[in-house]
Amino acid sequence: MYTGCVLPQRQPDDAELLDAYSRAVVQAVDEVGPAVVRVETVHGGGSGVLFTPDGLILTNSHVVEHGGDRLRVAFPDGRQTRADLIGRDASVDLAVLRVDPGPERPVWATLGDSSRVRVGQVAIAIGNPLGFHHTVTTGVVSALGRALHGRDGRLMDDVIQTDAALNPGNSGGPLVTTRGEIIGINTAMIAAAQGLCFAVASNTARWVVGCLLRDGRVRRSYIGVAGQHAPIPRAVARANQIAVASGVLVASVEPGGPAAAAGLRAADVIVAFDGEAISDMDVLQRSLTAGRIGRPAPVTILRDGRRQQLNIVPRES
Repeated sequence: MYTGCVLPQRQPDDAELLDAYSRAVVQAVDEVGPAVVRVETVHGGGSGVLFTPDGLILTNSHVVEHGGDRLRVAFPDGRQTRADLIGRDASVDLAVLRVDPGPERPVWATLGDSSRVRVGQVAIAIGNPLGFHHTVTTGVVSALGRALHGRDGRLMDDVIQTDAALNPGNSGGPLVTTRGEIIGINTAMIAAAQGLCFAVASNTARWVVGCLLRDGRVRRSYIGVAGQHAPIPRAVARANQIAVASGVLVASVEPGGPAAAAGLRAADVIVAFDGEAISDMDVLQRSLTAGRIGRPAPVTILRDGRRQQLNIVPRES
């Protein structure tokens, strides 16, 4: 018989309050969050992430660009310390700092393999946007293999696009998986858009770190030209047996540079470099790797509508 008594309700434990997605995000933040730091300069700052147990930090080049020797790092527990700049690479917007980890080794995060990332995969961004310390946002990997122009004009390849919200101050912070692996270093957003944010892939970061630790810089080659995309008329391409529809119109040649020494002139159109078809300036820049420094390379050009070949010896930029 019903007596009007109210049966006691069982209180759910914490695990029951979290669905699988939430548990995965919480676990990743618990693992990586303590490794995310605030990078402070006299002109502002951004975020960074410890990725080795001996105090190496990855961040953006633009975060520390004007920091000089007055860089400081603030840990999530409130501890602050001086940071030394090991090196930076503006071309891919990455920099490496070193801090004294102290007697108690700080938590550090692991660089994952960005080649295994898939579109639609959960992405978690951790950083310090707009002064709100240690902020977490989530989304998915929206696209892979994007290309953005760095602050020096070079093209950054293999950029990860995500809709995990980023704001000023997130720069240099990690983009991580639900397993707590760093797959990117957050670098840019499109302010006028919604959910268009970008991170330098972890495999690119790993390569840059190796160069900076070994040489203090990232070596690239250059030939000393400024150029722009130029379509090639079909009749001209057919007459010169050129299998490209566009090339690089040389706007100017650096006096005394490799291109000038080889005889390249303004108004020439570059259509091939060391056997590789050149359709625009981005393709030319991608081909100017460290391995080409000091090595003669044949360059095919159109001059006054006629095909010619020159030999250019790229120098270190």
